[in-house]
Amino acid sequence: MALIERETKTGRGARGQWWDVTRIPIHFAVIGLILLIMPLLAGDFVLRQIVSYALILGTIALSLMFLAGYGNMVSLVQMTIAGVAAYMTAIFGTSAVDTISLGWPWWLAVPVAIFVAVLFGTLSGALAVRTEGIYTIMITLAIAAAMFYLVRQNYTLFNGFSGMNQVRAPVFWGIDWSSPAPFYYVTLVVSVLSYFAVVYMARTPFGLALQGVRDNPRRMAALGFNVTMHRIAAYAFASLIAGIAGVLLVWLNGQVSPGTIGVGPAIDILIIAVVGGLAHPIGPFLGAILYVLLRTFAIDVLIALGLGGERFQLLIGLGFLVVVFFSSDGLLGIWKRFRERARRDPVTGERRDG
Repeated sequence: MALIERETKTGRGARGQWWDVTRIPIHFAVIGLILLIMPLLAGDFVLRQIVSYALILGTIALSLMFLAGYGNMVSLVQMTIAGVAAYMTAIFGTSAVDTISLGWPWWLAVPVAIFVAVLFGTLSGALAVRTEGIYTIMITLAIAAAMFYLVRQNYTLFNGFSGMNQVRAPVFWGIDWSSPAPFYYVTLVVSVLSYFAVVYMARTPFGLALQGVRDNPRRMAALGFNVTMHRIAAYAFASLIAGIAGVLLVWLNGQVSPGTIGVGPAIDILIIAVVGGLAHPIGPFLGAILYVLLRTFAIDVLIALGLGGERFQLLIGLGFLVVVFFSSDGLLGIWKRFRERARRDPVTGERRDG
């Protein structure tokens, strides 16, 4: 409670320092500049299948990071929420399965799809928040598995095993937003806004209360906070982020199928978040970049080594294992350790100022 009052009075995060661009570290500014001019540096394949894909997966993993990092709720249903948004975009919008798709304009289909995804995620959270630890993981995993089998076996609404294809990003303002460069900028804007939304939310009274619930739910309840409602609200916010990313995912792939929301992809999102680091919202994006790079080039590396391309999952697993082995906080922990070592005097070992 004291933490909440102190942060609110000082105005940290949301006020005062929020728009102070002079506080942005130089390496962040360089990364931002590179991201802005990325279409000039990379080809269509890199732009779409690596960078845009990593940003989308990072945004989905960001929703999981918000729940796990600030609320101590490890959810395996975030990829399913994104998949629900993807399916609803195809169902309410246009696709090759015109017997199912309703053909609504994108500006109506997309908000409705995101709303359905948020509703699904909130209801899933309402079931999961009454448990803790491994039981929360199991409940969300069960929801993800149940949704996978539902869409796989339902041909009337979800077209079963084949899924929905030819789902394209819209054309408006005279721009085809499914083209690599325009789609990249849409993805970049969504991921940046999602990142800052999480940073902002973590510093609001709600976010601070959620962190208090994470650290000591009994004390927060004794202080008058509704622990259950705070957790459900956190699921709703995380579902909004995952739902928006799900719309981008179906536009990127041009299709959505049961494989999109299977148990495997759900666990992949957890791995991305953990490997990147749950201590800060930038972590999921770091983990997503590593995941996409390994997923894209692991087969080529194995073939070059004469080991065959069928073992690419092994190489991906080894890459993640190495990261977690050297740092319990993933890539973020490795970066922090490197910065701490760089700040220490090589002779005395004492920390240098600045």
